[in-house]
Amino acid sequence: MRIGLGYDAHRFGAALENHTIRIGGVDIPFEQEVIAHSDGDVVVHALCDALLGAASLGDIGQHFSNKDEAWRDADSLEMLSVCIDKITAAGFEFGNADVTLIAQRPKISRFVETMRKTMAASIGCRVVDISVKATTTEGMGFEGRGEGLAAQAVVLLR
Repeated sequence: MRIGLGYDAHRFGAALENHTIRIGGVDIPFEQEVIAHSDGDVVVHALCDALLGAASLGDIGQHFSNKDEAWRDADSLEMLSVCIDKITAAGFEFGNADVTLIAQRPKISRFVETMRKTMAASIGCRVVDISVKATTTEGMGFEGRGEGLAAQAVVLLR
């Protein structure tokens, strides 16, 4: 068995009306954009990084460079599928994942089950094998000041 830890963070940009941001593969109404090369899904990016790390396959930046135009505005669930293919090719099988969103806003509690189902479908695992939760920083740090959001993920591979 192998474990991997992933982390990702993105800053918020301009305020936009009727806007959504992608978190855990789900579009969530939010009044600011996320500044990123791809769709800026910190939850899926942290999960990808954890998967790659557990299999000793480097990090997300090595596989999906922000200098590569092929990944501009990319759907992070596509990246997740590629990561699953890479760990499978390396002889590993997905075990489970635990992901934490770190942000004052947006609140995600009503979207968590959809996130779990969406990521499980992309991975090809059971929903029970994916945990998603969120925490605030009680107003501390860049997340607490509302400047951006971050996520951490831990995975187990067999």
